[in-house]
Amino acid sequence: MRKGNVTGAKALLKALEAQGIEVIFGYPGGANLPIYDELSRSPIRHVLVRHEQGAAHMADGYARSTGKTGVCLATSGPGATNLVTGLANAFMDSSPLVAITGQVSRAMIGNDAFQEVDITGITIPITKHNYLVQEPWELPHVVEEAFYLAGSGRPGPVLIDVPRDVQQEEFSPHQAKFPQLEGYNPTLEGHPGQIKRAAALLKGAQQPLIVAGGGVYQAGAVQALRLLAEKADIPVIHTLMGKASFPNSHPLCLGLLGYHGRVAANTAVSEADVILAVGTRLADRSTGPLGTFARQARIIHVDIDPAEISKNVPAFLPIVGDAKGILIQLAGLLPPAKRAGWRARLEEVAAAHPLRGKLKGVSIPNILRLLRGLVDDPLMVTDVGRHQIFTAHYFPVDSERSFISSGGLGTMGFGLPAAIGAKVGNPGRTVVAVCGDGSFLMTCQEVATAVAENIPVVALVMNDYCLGMVKQLQDSFYGKRHESCRFGRNVDYARLAESMGALGVRVTAEGEIEPALREALASGRPAVVEFVLDEPANVYPMVTGASLLEYVE
Repeated sequence: MRKGNVTGAKALLKALEAQGIEVIFGYPGGANLPIYDELSRSPIRHVLVRHEQGAAHMADGYARSTGKTGVCLATSGPGATNLVTGLANAFMDSSPLVAITGQVSRAMIGNDAFQEVDITGITIPITKHNYLVQEPWELPHVVEEAFYLAGSGRPGPVLIDVPRDVQQEEFSPHQAKFPQLEGYNPTLEGHPGQIKRAAALLKGAQQPLIVAGGGVYQAGAVQALRLLAEKADIPVIHTLMGKASFPNSHPLCLGLLGYHGRVAANTAVSEADVILAVGTRLADRSTGPLGTFARQARIIHVDIDPAEISKNVPAFLPIVGDAKGILIQLAGLLPPAKRAGWRARLEEVAAAHPLRGKLKGVSIPNILRLLRGLVDDPLMVTDVGRHQIFTAHYFPVDSERSFISSGGLGTMGFGLPAAIGAKVGNPGRTVVAVCGDGSFLMTCQEVATAVAENIPVVALVMNDYCLGMVKQLQDSFYGKRHESCRFGRNVDYARLAESMGALGVRVTAEGEIEPALREALASGRPAVVEFVLDEPANVYPMVTGASLLEYVE
């Protein structure tokens, strides 16, 4: 190497270090080995995953739990395509992530070379932007630009595809190019006139309501939302992604809305005259059939992405911009208020329709209830299924970034690797993954990652020997014909965990629940606690049968 020159791989690592990156989740292969060779000389920590999908989910969990941009690394071909589900998951849930993939050398692109795939073409619909780097001196500005795109405006994933020869080629740093980024200018400041109109609507409302989405915590607006709600005495409900956007034990919080929501939350939607929806796209899981959603309400929709406003539900008053600044301005314009009648009405509904869940035996609600008494302020991560909805209902969280789940894509297998990434980003917090048996099996190999890297996450496997949510739908709409949803009893999840070096505990009786949880939490090592559930427990949707059928079909 000529004096003063650097390779593309070295330039890439130096650019990542300049972004303050502390950890990369990845898997090596022939097309990214030059990057790995430079990584061995970098202060950046590398977490070697057991499957590239796990790398994307770990980077996602790291990002959601810290507010920083997560980074994952894979080789070309199948390594790159194994990232796709994780990228789509991050895209749907607006999680900032930069994925770096190796690619075959430039001369081989388009020749169906060994382990060649057009990953930039594949990921166009599921990334904010992606790059195929053609020259090594482009790398410094590409990395800087990618991190700016991933973390600004509405956050999301960005992919950088780097051919192997670009990683190896030398160049002089003075050749590096830093062109102006054009065509991307997210609106951060809400329109003052629209904010004043929104304040007037809320001030005049008799039965106002706030719907908090995941964009609230993404914008760092949790305290701003609380200030507004308390000052104007407005009840708050949340989407699944917005669970950590408002303290769940707050007296103004009515819980989850939508398909699996609380009766009080859905009643509030149907009876509200003004709804302030913040940082949510009001997706189908939250609204159900659009013809029956909030028919009496004028909706003020606040979102940093103008494409989301009125996409699903027409907005009476749109405000594009950063949620934190808009909520602070709204709170400043609203006088203190008391809405005793409206709150009493909703509290009466909540009292008449308590959560339905078995709080005895080896049941998910009972396990969560006992867990709450053992650990203070854990970071809860869920997989996808009935256990996910039970956790949303039965485990209140009151601090920011304390609930992580796959919302838009509903990715089974998300929970364990996302929890590992969250623990890496929050080593001082207790991180618990709540998994179903089906979800856990999809990415259970990452237990080996947690053991090898000494990442002490606790995974709770709710074993009902079936795909629970699929079975629930078959119970409701397919004559209880349980086609291909039942698992056999051949997997012992505790012994599976032990075989990979983790603590494994199996629970089959109610009296074993608390001791098992205590042991796992106190172990200081990766732990898997398998709960053999007494009986399958459905999570009942709080809508009419006709509407539910319309929703599912």
